[in-house]
Amino acid sequence: MEDNFRNKKIVFIGVGLIGGSIAKAIHEHYPDQKIYAHARHKETLEAAYNDGLILNNDLLDIKDIASSDLIFLCCPVGINADYMKQMAPYIGENTIITDVGSVKGDIHAAAKEAGLSEHFIGGHPMTGSEEIGYEHSSSHFLENAYYILTADNATSCAMLPAFAEYISSLGSITLQLHPKEHDFATAAISHLPHVISASLVNLVRSSDKDDVLKTIAAGGFRDITRISSSSPEMWKHICKSNREAIIQLLDLYNEELISFRNAITKQDDTELDHLFSSAKDYRDSLPLKKTGVLGKAFLLYSDLRDEAGQIATVATILANNGISIKNIGIIHNREFEEGVLAIELYNQPDHQKAGDLLSRHGYILHKRN
Repeated sequence: MEDNFRNKKIVFIGVGLIGGSIAKAIHEHYPDQKIYAHARHKETLEAAYNDGLILNNDLLDIKDIASSDLIFLCCPVGINADYMKQMAPYIGENTIITDVGSVKGDIHAAAKEAGLSEHFIGGHPMTGSEEIGYEHSSSHFLENAYYILTADNATSCAMLPAFAEYISSLGSITLQLHPKEHDFATAAISHLPHVISASLVNLVRSSDKDDVLKTIAAGGFRDITRISSSSPEMWKHICKSNREAIIQLLDLYNEELISFRNAITKQDDTELDHLFSSAKDYRDSLPLKKTGVLGKAFLLYSDLRDEAGQIATVATILANNGISIKNIGIIHNREFEEGVLAIELYNQPDHQKAGDLLSRHGYILHKRN
């Protein structure tokens, strides 16, 4: 697929943190790629142009944008929808349109309303920074990041594998989902936690007398409420865009809270142990990075010898044999009571080779249930 886009025209509508990062990744992997951009702020275009990233230093005409081979919509969903309406009469026959938003249902609806479903593939690069703007963009944001792709039309579904191959060539790990699947997944792992965090902070704030709770708030409270410092404006729009999935999960979460309430009220030791233990075991089973249901994790679990510098020793064994470690850490849970070293590799061949090497060096490897 990358060959299909070589020497073709790519346009970014918006080159902020995410748009700029994707454009930089394309430029890094395909230096001869023809990249153009359209932005609300001319200084952003000038910065990208001066960096040698894009070929235009002026705003593009809507007809010129619509005739491109690939268009990345990197603005808020309402603005992206407006651009699609404007482009619809002029869209090229083989043009692919994609976006970068964290909610997919509304943008797919906008594409359908504009008559562009056959051209549209939803995109969600699960990466970024607390910073905003082109000046903070980086091609490295796409490296080993999950990039979810969505389609709800037979034609766009047929284009998905080839487009996924192109995105993968930029260093990302692609996952193809239906828009509703995507929105439920992101509501569960991102949107609902933000709502819960904000509600917990508000509860403590309203219960705080003479700032006592604020004064003694320490690690645990700060850790689980850190995300409440995110942009209120952004989360307002996310909650409105993904309303259905968030409400569904809030209802399910209320049922979980009721289970805890009932167990505490009854002083039910068995149920309390079950509720806390099941949560701990599932939390401890999460891979070291964003894998699990979002892709295959190449993980090894090795006993830790009671010797100093064991992590460094294992890393050296693998490095001396040309194996790169994606992530490494120690796991303590009910399954591995004594603790094991969890090692994540980049691919299956390295996973097999690393297992053989460590076994030959006397390390005992475990299978994860």
